[in-house]
Amino acid sequence: MSSDGLKGQQFRQLLVLIAVSFIDMIGFMLILPLLPFYALRLNATPAQVGWIFAAFSIAQLISAPVWGRVSDRYGRRPALLIGLLASAAAYVVFGFADSLLLLFLSRFVQGAGGGTTGVAQAYVADTVRPADRARALGWLSSATAAGLIVGPIAGTAAGLLGTAAPGFLAAGLCLLNAVFAWRWLPESRVLEPEDASTGPAAPPRAIWAPAWQVLTSPGAPVSRLIWIYGVAMLAFSGITAVLPLYLEATFGVTERTFGFFLAYFGVLSLVMRILLLGPIVDRLGERGTVRVGCVVLLLGCLLYPAPGSLVLLAILVMPLVPIGTALLFPSTTSLISGRTPRSELGVTMGVAQTFGGIARATAPIVGTIVFQYLGHTWPYFVSATLVGVVGFLAWGVDDARAG
Repeated sequence: MSSDGLKGQQFRQLLVLIAVSFIDMIGFMLILPLLPFYALRLNATPAQVGWIFAAFSIAQLISAPVWGRVSDRYGRRPALLIGLLASAAAYVVFGFADSLLLLFLSRFVQGAGGGTTGVAQAYVADTVRPADRARALGWLSSATAAGLIVGPIAGTAAGLLGTAAPGFLAAGLCLLNAVFAWRWLPESRVLEPEDASTGPAAPPRAIWAPAWQVLTSPGAPVSRLIWIYGVAMLAFSGITAVLPLYLEATFGVTERTFGFFLAYFGVLSLVMRILLLGPIVDRLGERGTVRVGCVVLLLGCLLYPAPGSLVLLAILVMPLVPIGTALLFPSTTSLISGRTPRSELGVTMGVAQTFGGIARATAPIVGTIVFQYLGHTWPYFVSATLVGVVGFLAWGVDDARAG
């Protein structure tokens, strides 16, 4: 995507949103690689580590539709600013955490602020034409990938100053980010002229009505796409939740080295989303890109337990997961936005994040229990089965868009 496809102001808005998301992800990744090791140091079991990871997603799935409705009614900007401030408060709690309960609380508060992910995606849909939307969402998610590179390294370095330092540093970054967004991120949600001419708007549906529709009409176009997003997130989250435990148990990786693996994933994902996603979508379309992403992610799940050395795992297998998700998630989100009325875009994106949140809440709990009781390789085979379901669902998707 280039500025040629967007108006100058819209392009600048997108760049500011990408910068905000990048800084936010640095703060997030400052503490995430340290979290399981801190929990183990406080005598947590693998299953308890799963619950601490899940706390973020439990709060996110509750808050995401609420943030979506707030952003549809009051604007994207206020919701994003409040979310950044909530994250700052969560990192302060992490800095003081000396018990499993405080670790859980910090993740829960952070998840409540993290419910604004759908709002950021709705912001992109507000400012970018449909033809460029998958590419723009890929750019937005590239901020996540860039944060994966910088955050773990910064967190590892900050950890040398004490266990509280990463949390306080992340909180400071969030506060600075909120000031940056308040100053330079304009509102994107505007009343369309045709909406203004029709008189008073119809009262909005109940906030959970779109989620109920996804459950009761799974074959509808938007519902199918949200199921694809949710089940794929379940598979991906199952892999990531057990990864530090798997690498520690199999190859002796510790908190001082695990961050570098996340940075490696970030580099791969960044290259995919900035340089390759756009041309692939142009050639294959969003539906074809989703299907290819499913195949690559499936191979990654199946092959993870195969290599006998860490070097082979890092070179041959680990890249498949970030490549697959870089193709799958932005294209699916773009397809969802193309089938959703603008008046409900925030809520629908919030519902997608709710289903993603359910997945992210469930996967760490189930994955760590499977890891603990069935064996270290079983979570990857479970994730492979789920990706197979995603591929089946994706086969029925077309590229048609709502008018």
